[in-house]
Amino acid sequence: MRPMRVVVGGIHHESNTFNPIITGAEDFSLQRGEEIFDVLNDDDSISGIIKTLQAEGFQIEPLLMARAVPNGVVSREFYLSVKEEFLQRAREARESCHIDGIALSLHGSMRVEGIGDAEGDLLVALREIFPHTPLSASLDMHATVTEPMVRCLDAVVGYKQAPHTDCFETGEQAARMLVAMLRQGLRPVIGWSKIPLIIAGEKTETSVEPMRALIEVLREREKQPGVMAASYLLGFPWADCPENGVSALVVTEDSGDSARAEAEDLARAFWQERENFRFHTDSYPPKEALEAALVAAREGAWPVYLSDSGDNPTAGSSADCTGFLEQVLACEPFGDLGAPLLYAGIYDPPAVERCLQAGVGARLELVLGARFDRVTSKPLALEVEVLALARRWERFHTDMVMVRVGFVELILVSNHIGFVTPRMFEALGRKVDDYAVIVVKLGYLTDAHKRCARRTIMALTPGSSNEVLETLPFRELSRPVFPLDREIEHTPRAAVFGSCPGGGREPL
Repeated sequence: MRPMRVVVGGIHHESNTFNPIITGAEDFSLQRGEEIFDVLNDDDSISGIIKTLQAEGFQIEPLLMARAVPNGVVSREFYLSVKEEFLQRAREARESCHIDGIALSLHGSMRVEGIGDAEGDLLVALREIFPHTPLSASLDMHATVTEPMVRCLDAVVGYKQAPHTDCFETGEQAARMLVAMLRQGLRPVIGWSKIPLIIAGEKTETSVEPMRALIEVLREREKQPGVMAASYLLGFPWADCPENGVSALVVTEDSGDSARAEAEDLARAFWQERENFRFHTDSYPPKEALEAALVAAREGAWPVYLSDSGDNPTAGSSADCTGFLEQVLACEPFGDLGAPLLYAGIYDPPAVERCLQAGVGARLELVLGARFDRVTSKPLALEVEVLALARRWERFHTDMVMVRVGFVELILVSNHIGFVTPRMFEALGRKVDDYAVIVVKLGYLTDAHKRCARRTIMALTPGSSNEVLETLPFRELSRPVFPLDREIEHTPRAAVFGSCPGGGREPL
């Protein structure tokens, strides 16, 4: 008996429509064909998918995996080239052998110039090649669910942890659903209930209420007979698009009535908590955040971590906003703490290149920042001393420079990356313990930073990832939506999608 064959691949990008950067080829990491096997690990969903299917004896036909750090919308030209390569590889797989199933690792909130919903667009095209082949996918918790997505997918599950520490496990679950379809002949039903609500990720950490209890409800539902997956997909609040919002999504083995009832019940539970989502890190406007950090540092809570949340590249912001840096530099009492303040960092390729050419020890004048975001930011003219250099750092392949500006040690980067780990400090010859205060362009801290922090504070700064969603200039978002519109009535209703006798999937 021949082994069953499954094609695998995916696209991962979180697109912030308020960020003026167009994300292009230089921003993406692409693995083609068997190159995907070279990057498998234990902390992403594509690895969970592939390792689970291999353990079950399936033969993997790898297509293409495209990933990039969150940023602005994706270049239409680049996306169409990746899409065509993805589809061509799918056609070649179909022509070379019988394909039994498809398993994809998707983000769910990738937006493309002039197209919009990338995942839905790709899935519709893939369905033209494989109209009846069972298709399962994993999604990021911050996926923006669209009708083309649920029409094309047979089974889907999203991450249940924020920060996302269960990516591998979510890939495993997506793979197990596909295995059940192929070996047991299951024809799953998807129940989808859209909730008119946008919410910042910093209010939905799953270690605290109300998300902790809501996620526990999902896990309990998945223990019920016939329920294959239950997910809250929260959308991506910094994307101005009509489809944005929270979704409750349930996959059942064969019952449309059960899928509808479960999705509506989960949506109702989430909607009832809408007033209870809040920041669990101490959060203040910029001036008050600096004052709180200074008090904590004077009390010896070193290092104090301070998030420049409005310009968070892991939420797709441009990472070149200088407003908070300017306020830090003007706050002279930080210079009396007996240790420097670290600021990570600013995305500015020309400034990095000038520092690389000048070398360690050089003093020079830089016009720094606001290379991309000139709406919420402006360039700063600064005199700096170059302290340390690091070339092509880790998988980001970014050049990094550390410069001194008064009492601040500032990191500059040549690529748009997330400031997610203290390893970048170490690459520049510094340790966390060297600093009284560390400013990072993040919202909630990554686990790596959280383990180092004695005190955490979030500054509600301006930028493309502004946490105060009511202040953002939404134009395309469907209204009414909470919290932009507070007096809003909502009764959850679910659409149900299942297999049709003649093939394909339609509302039931």
